Amino acid sequence: MDSYRPPLGDIGFCLAHEVPLARLAAEPALAAADGDTVTGLLEEAGRFAAEVIAPTDRIGDREGARLVDGGVVLPAEFRTAYARYVEAGWGTVQHPEAHGGGGFPLLVATAVKELITSANMAFSLGPLLTTGAVHLLTHHGSDDQRARWLPRMVTGEWTGTMNLTEPQAGSDLGAVTARAEPVGDGGYRIFGQKIYITYGDHDLAEQVVHLVLARLPDAPPGTKGISLFIVPKRMVGPDGALGEANDVRVVSIEHKLGIHASPTCVMAYGEGGDGAWAELVGAPHDGMRQMFTMMNDARLGVGLQGLAVAERAVQRAEAYARDRTQGRAVGTPPGTQSPIVAHPDVRRTLLEARAQIDAMRALCYANAHALDLAQHAGEADERARQQALADLLTPLSKAWCTDLGVELTSEALQVFGGMGYVEETGVAQQFRDARIAPIYEGTNGIQAIDLVGRKLPMEDGGLVARVLDGLVADLDAAPDAVADLVPPVIGAADLARDLAAELLAMRDDPRDALAGATPYLRVLATVVATALVVRGVVAAERARAAGEEVDAGLLAARTARARVLVRRVLPRVHGLAAAVRAGADDLYAEGTPAA
Repeated sequence: MDSYRPPLGDIGFCLAHEVPLARLAAEPALAAADGDTVTGLLEEAGRFAAEVIAPTDRIGDREGARLVDGGVVLPAEFRTAYARYVEAGWGTVQHPEAHGGGGFPLLVATAVKELITSANMAFSLGPLLTTGAVHLLTHHGSDDQRARWLPRMVTGEWTGTMNLTEPQAGSDLGAVTARAEPVGDGGYRIFGQKIYITYGDHDLAEQVVHLVLARLPDAPPGTKGISLFIVPKRMVGPDGALGEANDVRVVSIEHKLGIHASPTCVMAYGEGGDGAWAELVGAPHDGMRQMFTMMNDARLGVGLQGLAVAERAVQRAEAYARDRTQGRAVGTPPGTQSPIVAHPDVRRTLLEARAQIDAMRALCYANAHALDLAQHAGEADERARQQALADLLTPLSKAWCTDLGVELTSEALQVFGGMGYVEETGVAQQFRDARIAPIYEGTNGIQAIDLVGRKLPMEDGGLVARVLDGLVADLDAAPDAVADLVPPVIGAADLARDLAAELLAMRDDPRDALAGATPYLRVLATVVATALVVRGVVAAERARAAGEEVDAGLLAARTARARVLVRRVLPRVHGLAAAVRAGADDLYAEGTPAA
């Protein structure tokens, strides 16, 4: 029950048929990502995740992170696993070869991250933030900064953090008050406190490179007055050697519902009096724009957490349902004790969960695929179209997948019955771990506001229609074996397209559109993800008809789950339409808590 089985068959199916890796390998910059190479890479990543990282999951939950003598200490098993992670080069997969990276597409790195996150979500958070920091500095750092900081961050020898939140500045980053004072050598000194800093301190690596938002003395108010700074835990000499400690201190670590071994730190900068040495990234007052590069990378990574934790929890539930006997299944002799998987409602629970995991994977991978093409497609128009697609999919990936992560880990726990509520079975940890994902990296309500307020108006309000029309077009002339899956997708896509137009038309009071934002996000995400799954089985059936080699057993299983998705999950979007259209009057009526 504790073992983790890498879902390599499902990942391979997704990369072959739902979100084609071959499309990326056709671009010269990504030609190394051929199918055989990626298959071998993912097989090894799965083995590493299952054998090296997964055994640390329960240990980390029990022991957690501890603050000892002013520094954070993680379980010894984490230090061993992380050293092997760095030695094997898993952190380098998606980064440019110029900085020591593997040069693989983000799509491939996303599959690797899924495996590692399923194995141990708390462990995966350190690499997630480091990858985001590398991504930011790759795009916004100077040549000198990239040369000095990136090589050892790419390998994971040094880790990175994101320092945004302060006690008075959570989602409203315009309220940030940490200050940066210029000094004569071209550097800066940072003063202030940051909270909720993931892996703000730890003993896995010698150096932590903090990316900190702060205000210069001449900063205008609000988000337009925020600058971004590199603040290392330890000073670095001209030869690259680590020197004395910077004026950076971990004040405390939070005691949390889940992800116990991911240290969530309160960080103090400049408490020693002279300030924490820092260097400016890019231009003054441009910090929010730069930080969004990291935040959007992290939002896809957090969406992936919903998928990955649900995968681990549902694996546990499937194994338990096969082993646990209780009651007599329909059609069995009196006195029989049947495995609970034989009961229709347990099968419904497991198959709906598994079908939605397929959909979550397709959505997250499609998001990564779009980001790859936005950077590497040969035509400028195609890069722009793919960037717009990625912009649309990011709030869907983050919000829908993390909401489902909580729901599906809860369903997995339910399969265990009372034993699910007992920590020894392990599934309760996944439920606790999953709950943070809808909150951090922009709450899911903010993702819905972003979708309705910023993404629906793109392309003169036509982006959603373009994306849905493209997905539906891929289903034309579906083979007979799966043709029944197409009409419900077309009908749901029509609804999602109509609702988008109605939200855009709610101009008299913006609160009306915002009141429908969260249900609409679920509608659009469900439709897009279901269309991707159906596109996959349609493409696989076409490939089989053309004489290509397709695993018949896997295709049969995926088609059965696609039917569950289309018949049992997709219809729910029609029930959400009234909530999308309801407007805000009821929310502000006299006598409501908000009034």
